Amino acid sequence: MPRLSFFSRIFRLTAVILCVFSFGLLTQAEAQTPTPEQIEMFRNLPADQQQAILDSMNRGGGTGGLSLPSGTDVRSDRKVQFPQTVKPRGDEEEEEKFDATGAPVLPRFKGGDTLLLNLEVRQYQRQAPEVEERARREAQQNSQPRIPGRQAASTTPPADANAPAPAEQQLLDRTPDETARLEEFRERILRRNPYKLDKWGILNVPELGPIPLAGLLPDEATQRVSAELRLKDFIVVVTRLPLKPTGAEALKPFGYDLFAGSPSTFAPATDVPVPAEYVVGPGDSIQVLMVGSNKGRYSLTVGRDGRINFPDLGPISVSGRRFEEVRADLEERVRDQMIGTQASISIGELRSIRVFVLGDAEAPGSYTVSGLSTMTNALFYSGGVKKIGSLRNIQLKRAGRTVSTLDLYDLLLRGDTSGDLRLLPGDVIFIPPVGATVGLSGEVRRPAIYELKNETTAEQLLELGGGLLPGADPSMATVDRVNEQRQRITLDVNLAKADGRRMLLSSGDRVRVPAIRPVLEESVVLNGHLHRPGEYQYKPGMRIVDLIPSLDELEPNADQQYILVRRELPNDRRVRIFSADLEKALAQPQSAANFELAPRDQLFVFDRESGRDRIIEPLMRELQMQSRIDEPTLEVSVAGKVKVPGKYPLEPGMRVSDLVRAGGSLDEAAYSGQAELTRYEVGPNGARQAELIQIDLRKALDGEPGSNLALKPFDYLVIKETPLWASQEEVEIRGEVKFPGRYPIHRGETLRSVMARAGGFTDLAFTKGAVFTREELKERERKQLATLATRMESDLAQMSLMSAQEAGRDASQALTIGRSLLSSLRDAKPAGRLVIDLDRSVAAREGSEQDIVLKDGDRLLVPRITQEVTVIGEVQSATSHLYRTDVSRDEYIALSGGLTPRADENRVYVVRADGSVVARGGNSWFSGGGVAIEKGDTIVAPLDTERMRPLPFWQAVTSIIYNLAVAAAAVSSFQ
Repeated sequence: MPRLSFFSRIFRLTAVILCVFSFGLLTQAEAQTPTPEQIEMFRNLPADQQQAILDSMNRGGGTGGLSLPSGTDVRSDRKVQFPQTVKPRGDEEEEEKFDATGAPVLPRFKGGDTLLLNLEVRQYQRQAPEVEERARREAQQNSQPRIPGRQAASTTPPADANAPAPAEQQLLDRTPDETARLEEFRERILRRNPYKLDKWGILNVPELGPIPLAGLLPDEATQRVSAELRLKDFIVVVTRLPLKPTGAEALKPFGYDLFAGSPSTFAPATDVPVPAEYVVGPGDSIQVLMVGSNKGRYSLTVGRDGRINFPDLGPISVSGRRFEEVRADLEERVRDQMIGTQASISIGELRSIRVFVLGDAEAPGSYTVSGLSTMTNALFYSGGVKKIGSLRNIQLKRAGRTVSTLDLYDLLLRGDTSGDLRLLPGDVIFIPPVGATVGLSGEVRRPAIYELKNETTAEQLLELGGGLLPGADPSMATVDRVNEQRQRITLDVNLAKADGRRMLLSSGDRVRVPAIRPVLEESVVLNGHLHRPGEYQYKPGMRIVDLIPSLDELEPNADQQYILVRRELPNDRRVRIFSADLEKALAQPQSAANFELAPRDQLFVFDRESGRDRIIEPLMRELQMQSRIDEPTLEVSVAGKVKVPGKYPLEPGMRVSDLVRAGGSLDEAAYSGQAELTRYEVGPNGARQAELIQIDLRKALDGEPGSNLALKPFDYLVIKETPLWASQEEVEIRGEVKFPGRYPIHRGETLRSVMARAGGFTDLAFTKGAVFTREELKERERKQLATLATRMESDLAQMSLMSAQEAGRDASQALTIGRSLLSSLRDAKPAGRLVIDLDRSVAAREGSEQDIVLKDGDRLLVPRITQEVTVIGEVQSATSHLYRTDVSRDEYIALSGGLTPRADENRVYVVRADGSVVARGGNSWFSGGGVAIEKGDTIVAPLDTERMRPLPFWQAVTSIIYNLAVAAAAVSSFQ
């Protein structure tokens, strides 16, 4: 029987633990309350088992533990209370969250969110009116009830699925008026993007009316907006923009983030020192260590009557007394009444007390806390103060009276905890609504919304905000206020003066302190391609070389001759552009090239490689914006053979040589003899006229006044190219020549000349099989192949359609052959081969027809002596044979297995080794001797295409494919 009782207890303990853990694992966001049956099971367990379950819950961590109703007596010997679980309050800013599966949780729409509304017109076709009316009537008939067991007779004969639809059933496109109306409606909607939800989360679109979206996900919001009747012709997409508020909207109430991450459970501290002023009460444990005649260690618990039972001394009243008094009294009693014995008194386990946190707390209610807890401890347990609650007037009520008021600003701003009193049983912490609030934004150390208590002036508000930042401009501060007429007004206040600092504030004011102007005074700015860009102090008389004392300050490849200077004139802030020649300024510091700078000048050093548009274009826009009818845009242009052509600012006193310097100087291909300057001016008749001026560029660069003209707005300088200047051309000679390789050529050089430079042929050269290719011929062949392929695709489609329409016609074989030819045509690579007689070209006279003029990219490939004859096309086995003088063309074909049934035996032709084609009609060419076969020849047996109408040009296609294959094989033999 005892053994059975033991197993029964183990079973009950296991069941309760499983119940507890099942509730603890359900969620970590909020506590789980067990059922009364589970509480009863827990209450009936022995104390050690109850403690084991509670310890296992505490070790589980997190916020997903078991929560019993406050005040539930779960033990038979002692009352234990579980504090309410409060969810930690984090930062108000959005953070990426994940669900249990690890997928990101999308945020839902709320008031103040920003979204993009995108509309696309549906690709829609409407039916003819007759069809719509017929569909409506059929829908009405189908909706009528039918008699059970009977089937409605159909008056419409069954439709043939393959029969074409009647004309009235065809779908009609939207009319132009409908399309224009929808596009106009779409533009009106998109023009107002982005949209912002009001504080209730409602989307207000004038054309649609209010649409509530609060609490919806983006996909759900898209479905909700799409449900609007006026959007039935559109595809709607709603996109949420995670924008953060700026300015006054971004201000947060000060101090409330103190409670971010508040503890969700409360474990009383047992290892902290107990102060001497601690008031002992029922539930406290007093530790007694006795030494001397009577030795012993005792733990005495203060009973409900406020007394302890001291060994050998009897009951002693200690409740309501400070711990320091209790210790002195007990030690004195032991010393006086127990001769030869001394006692050491300390506090053991502290009692738990019940307090109330009420008012505007995150989780108001009753809390069981440690006896050492203070007001702030209780506030943390309750989750902190709501945004509508006061941080500066938190009241501690005891026995119906307010005994203290806590101002959390003292703790946050000055670290003062004097108002944070220790709690007693039954205390009430009451949080009243927030008082007057004033916002402080801009260049202050702690921008926020502050609650006012005794502060009434702007100066006191600045003290709450930590003072001004170094970049603040207090003289330009403003106050946004709602006046007595409930109108929002703005007041200027000079916080740099005493009168402005003494300005009285009202609840709801927003004080904004702007930053000083970002413009640098008494300084110059250095930007661009140099080692140390930045702002530098301006000194009177400062010149270019004072700011850039050496070329070592520039990065490699920086333009030393054209440094741009942007200057604002002090009287009207108009922009003027200058340029500096740093190389000349460093060489001649006393010359005008080293001109004096002015405050707020900006210097730009250019990189020769990356271009100048990124800097030049914004400056040109500035000059264009400040132009007037009497002062045109100060711009000039340079084009042609300069390194950086384009538009440039017209500087005061700018000449032709300065414009060439601005363009990065002359290019190597520039013609220095003559340039053209086009000048645009308004003539006497009021029309714009162009004047062409010839410039002697060499004299202009030397500084001769007659050629180095002063420029005017919109002048256009063109630098010509040196005659016959071009990039270096070269050709390639490979194969059986004495000196193969790549040879640069001059304009008009011929093949005979280059072959002489290559040393002539070797003794193994097969000149009749030479392959000469040219790039422009290759490009021409590529275009022809594309044209033939397009035409062939069209003819194949036509042939397929005709065969489908003509009954009994079978063109499957022709279509198969055609598609095969089309695929081969698409895959064919242009060779660009030019048929030449190499021997005659090398021996030709200068200027004769056989003296080939070379072009850039030409290639001459001279093979070795060959002894093969190749047979390709419609033969049984396309292969090569050893050349024999006594073998004819037909015999070579016979050696390849003979012709196939698809071959055209009347059009067999021969491609010579030099690329030329020998073809004869009829059979006479093949009778008797005919044309003899030579070494390197290729015999081609074409496809018989005359039987495959209506594609008469297939014969030409097959010839092109075979000839390209022969040429490609000849070229590839040199790879």
